[in-house]
Amino acid sequence: MEEARKGVLGHLNMLEMEANNLELKQQELRQRGRQEELNANLQALLSKRDQLKAEIKANTSLQKMRTLLDRTGFPYERNEDVDNLEDGSDNSQLLLMMARHTQLKDLLHAHHLIGGYDVLQTRKGKGVCVSLATAYEGVYLETYNLEIDLGSDLRIYRHNIPPFIPLERLVTQGNMQTDIKDFLDTLSQYLNAYAGRKQQLHLTKEIHSSVQVVESNALCTILVLMFTIPGEKAEATLCTLQYADHTQRLPTRVNIESEGTTHKHQLDT
Repeated sequence: MEEARKGVLGHLNMLEMEANNLELKQQELRQRGRQEELNANLQALLSKRDQLKAEIKANTSLQKMRTLLDRTGFPYERNEDVDNLEDGSDNSQLLLMMARHTQLKDLLHAHHLIGGYDVLQTRKGKGVCVSLATAYEGVYLETYNLEIDLGSDLRIYRHNIPPFIPLERLVTQGNMQTDIKDFLDTLSQYLNAYAGRKQQLHLTKEIHSSVQVVESNALCTILVLMFTIPGEKAEATLCTLQYADHTQRLPTRVNIESEGTTHKHQLDT
């Protein structure tokens, strides 16, 4: 009986030892798995850190390259400052291309904001030059330039707008500080209307050689033409064109005078 009891106790002790050993092995496996998980997380964090360092370094170099390009005023030409940043490697060439790409994106964004007018950076980023093209019947005519100073308040630095275009009044009455697109649109209307009236006069004299310009003003808003109406009795006729709306190409009043007759026409434009 005693031996049987000892045998049972010994078996229980053996089972307890096996259970303890199993628990230790499970704890060891859990610790090893946790350690592997921590190591994996550590490697991921280290990789992320290296990636962020590389991005910061690349962005810093890109900003430096972009600053040099903006400072030159000629972003698409070679210059000594940009050359100093390049070492001839593929990375430096890629960096230069990225800097020029960001510069082009900014110019396109500005181009969109001001209504599609051509813009060129001037005076090392202190100003921009806006080009306003004129056209008539699909033919490009004169192009006018307006350089704007980018200070705390926008102001016109220099321009080649004709003096009879009311530029100062447009700046004062318009909202140049808050809505430059509206200001440029209005100015473009004046310039295109003037160019259109002048081109109409040029084409009239070119096509009809008998037409003589008796009187005109610089803005081409008052035109007095003399021509001969064919017939049994050729009569000299005066045609006076008046343009009350200086943003339009068509006259608002037409006065025709010949011997003994006068015709006046009011046009709605």
